[in-house]
Amino acid sequence: MITNVSSTKSVNPVFARHETFHPRFSWLKKGFDAASENSHIFLQEDAPVRLGVGKNMVRSIRYWCRAFKILENDQPTNFGQKLLGDRGWDPFLEDPASLWLLHWNLLKPTCEAAAWHYVFNYFRQIEFSSDELISELQNYKTQLGKKIAESSIKKDVTCLLRMYAEVGAPDKLTEDSIDSPFTTLNLIQTTSDSKHYLFKIGPKITLPAEIIVATALEFATTQGTQKTISLSTLAYEIGSPGLIFKLPESAIYDAIEAVSYSWESLTLSDTAGLIQLSFKEEPLNLANDILEKYFQRRSGNFQ
Repeated sequence: MITNVSSTKSVNPVFARHETFHPRFSWLKKGFDAASENSHIFLQEDAPVRLGVGKNMVRSIRYWCRAFKILENDQPTNFGQKLLGDRGWDPFLEDPASLWLLHWNLLKPTCEAAAWHYVFNYFRQIEFSSDELISELQNYKTQLGKKIAESSIKKDVTCLLRMYAEVGAPDKLTEDSIDSPFTTLNLIQTTSDSKHYLFKIGPKITLPAEIIVATALEFATTQGTQKTISLSTLAYEIGSPGLIFKLPESAIYDAIEAVSYSWESLTLSDTAGLIQLSFKEEPLNLANDILEKYFQRRSGNFQ
């Protein structure tokens, strides 16, 4: 469920709330289902037994469920119900599109993972080392005026890289990297020396056009009330699909063009070289309709 983000701040400046654990394959569904049945589950002494994980992992599951905005105050959100409910779009996250949508939800306002917010929105190096990320985040911490331990910054960098990059050679992958669903997004790759990383800039095979357009419409609500938004804004503005998904303008253009064939409310216009997405309906409603029909079609229930 797309929600209005125009009146919220972009990031909550907190670090290392994940207990050093990135989200595992089953965690979000497990945490969502448990909280749906009992919103106090994470605070109960028997939570490790009920969830089948250690105490620190219980806290991590709770954090990630909140960070991905499937839970709020340990209660299911509309987005959580839409995606992971028993009759949801993709309860077991079998479609890569769901992971892209979760990645977007993690980064959109209000982002509860400050290091992630900085790395995907402000960090401009294409190739980098973990030490360079740590250094940049130290500067970011100073700009925030927050007293944050260097160890917290290091934990965030380690967690982020394990979450998105398959660390190690294919025959020497760690259990951590294998158990992270977000490595399949191919957003961050390791280089041949295994000490440096690369942002994968360009079209993504597993990223459907509908996800790009739905998030573009949601992002448009943060830019004002006009019924148009430029392609360059969608590609380069802080919090945009271009930055969050590491897409060039051409990939966003292609996605809008593909989806607009099925949605009369969407059009691409070119005025004096300024290419814009125009939409006739309320953008959040239109975004939700696009997602609904995408997942219905994928599940074989499209009518």
